[in-house]
Amino acid sequence: METKIAIQGIKGSFHHQVASANFGDTIVLDECLSFNDLVKSLKTNASQKGVMALENSIAGSIIPNYALIDKNDLHIIGEYYLGIDMTLMALKGQTIQDIKEVHSHPIALLQCNVFFSQYPHIKLVESVDTAETAKRIQAENIKGIAAVAGPIAAQMYGLEILASSIHSIKNNTTRFVILKTENKELPKEEINKASLKFELDDTPGSLATVLNVMNNCKLNLTKIQSMPIIESPFQYSFFVDVVFTKYKHYEKAKKIIELMTTHFKVLGEYKNGKL
Repeated sequence: METKIAIQGIKGSFHHQVASANFGDTIVLDECLSFNDLVKSLKTNASQKGVMALENSIAGSIIPNYALIDKNDLHIIGEYYLGIDMTLMALKGQTIQDIKEVHSHPIALLQCNVFFSQYPHIKLVESVDTAETAKRIQAENIKGIAAVAGPIAAQMYGLEILASSIHSIKNNTTRFVILKTENKELPKEEINKASLKFELDDTPGSLATVLNVMNNCKLNLTKIQSMPIIESPFQYSFFVDVVFTKYKHYEKAKKIIELMTTHFKVLGEYKNGKL
């Protein structure tokens, strides 16, 4: 049976680029217009693996996606860092002065705010996906509207590039994770990164003590993200990423932290992606 990969967005999107880079160009895609739909695809076994953006070097963490992974007991089995090239595209034969509106994903628009400040006549409109607007412009032959997406979308949907690399900060990278409903993917000797979630009781220094354990066990903390616990006002869950050279060091830390926390969960154990 062919492995089907769930992505947020459609062909030509950044999620599609990551799926192709990980699994090859001949993959079967389940194109989902929301992250909730992506999760549903995995949970119902409509797809076997998923690609989900988790954080961007400019816009920061996509916090609801941490909650989606946790709440639905999904497992991170890998990660991929994609350099993002934001491109302005429209039907051929137009200039930027002809464009009245630009449609794209809100995070994509946010990353290009400096560029668009030069064109006050252009209205920015949020949409569900970068490539979806490009496809719609082509399918409906829409003039006066442009899309912000990756250059692959212009090529795929026959649009003209009006401006390249329009993102405000040129070193623009998004971290994507590869998801499955179970975490049996790699042997221990190949695992050198983990994503964890834990909760603490409300005692002074409890977080510092956990972080000290990580340090003493030779774990390098690369990410920490707090999230409010809805049922308990002013209490927080912590999502952390750690990298390590030896799995046994991580295993030792995991056992100690599990005893120190009120709730502990492994969201994924995988191979560190390359920036």
